[in-house]
Amino acid sequence: MSQDGLIPFNRPCLTGKELEYIADAIRRGHASGDGFYTQQCHRFFENQFEIKKALLTTSCTHALEMAAILCNIRPGDEVIVPSYTFTSTVNAFVLRGARPVFCDIRPDTLNLDETRVETLITANTKAIVPVHYGGVSCEMDSLLEIAKNHKLFVIEDNAQGIFGKYKNKNLGSLGNLGTLSFHETKNINCGEGGALLINDSSLAERAEIIREKGTNRSQFFRGQIDKYGWVDLGSSFLPSDILAAYLWSQLEMWPSIVAKRKTIWDTYYQELTTWAESLGIGLPHVPSHVEQSHHLFYLIFPDLENRTRFIQHLKQKGIHAVFHYQALHCSPMGLNLGGAKGQCPISEQMSDRLVRLPFFNSLTQEEQWRVIETTLEFQLLNLKKPMSHARLAA
Repeated sequence: MSQDGLIPFNRPCLTGKELEYIADAIRRGHASGDGFYTQQCHRFFENQFEIKKALLTTSCTHALEMAAILCNIRPGDEVIVPSYTFTSTVNAFVLRGARPVFCDIRPDTLNLDETRVETLITANTKAIVPVHYGGVSCEMDSLLEIAKNHKLFVIEDNAQGIFGKYKNKNLGSLGNLGTLSFHETKNINCGEGGALLINDSSLAERAEIIREKGTNRSQFFRGQIDKYGWVDLGSSFLPSDILAAYLWSQLEMWPSIVAKRKTIWDTYYQELTTWAESLGIGLPHVPSHVEQSHHLFYLIFPDLENRTRFIQHLKQKGIHAVFHYQALHCSPMGLNLGGAKGQCPISEQMSDRLVRLPFFNSLTQEEQWRVIETTLEFQLLNLKKPMSHARLAA
């Protein structure tokens, strides 16, 4: 708990060896990108996720931007994206001149609704970008089949889903490309950071070039060529080895981090289910064929007013809870890009109704019980009958 007794929504968490490894990275004399700790992280992801290649980036945003370049996204192309997501999911493709085609989400998992995707495909569609909301997998079999039939790229935005699985396969390893985030709010963090996961071997060599400012510098350092030059588009997407050292200290501890977060998630679910059901408040849904990452825990209130009251109720008790995304198709930029209000109704409703409870690796039992007890004290204003998942889906 913070010194003033407040429980924050998030607290950046350390495993204990961050400073030791950062100092070691500096002593090794290679503090820029692709040093010892970067290579450790690359090997970890390639082995753990059974993928062709992993490349650390300065953020998940940059990993998505690399993916857009790799997939040759150009002006006039269309990319199918969920409206209920972070701006980076869409910006990466808009920066290449593409038009985002906003798709609504499922009312149960809040993921891209796979039943709506095919109706949005045109001759200009180039890619589908599933976002595994909260680390709960999208229905990847359906999405991959649609992509195969229409010869589309699948780029998994797995910012929230590290170590999550779909039918025993790691999230991020299912599409042509996957991305990860190591922002301080994520399960595994290094302050700021990300990774591009490459599952299509034909994209691996070019990915290295794009990440190295459009040069074949990586091949030069491996002794594969006698000089390097500018051969493609690119930018400086490499994080320093200092950040990789920080990240490696977290990856070494991944089993205990996963176990702790599972305990926190399970406790919230067990203790709040009866209260939530009695009031018609929605809780997260995890399909049986999915292993989630336990990234966040949310509540879905029947309306905006009750959600606002609930956030204020917690705030008065020194607890910081927050809402999540605003539906992108209704945003000023989304409207400029062809979005229209009413286009994705479930996304719009979640923008008004969802709230996230404090959730971080070092959340103590005492802190969590204070959040739970304060939550159980809250009663709804009976403004209108709560809307069930079934009615949402209709």
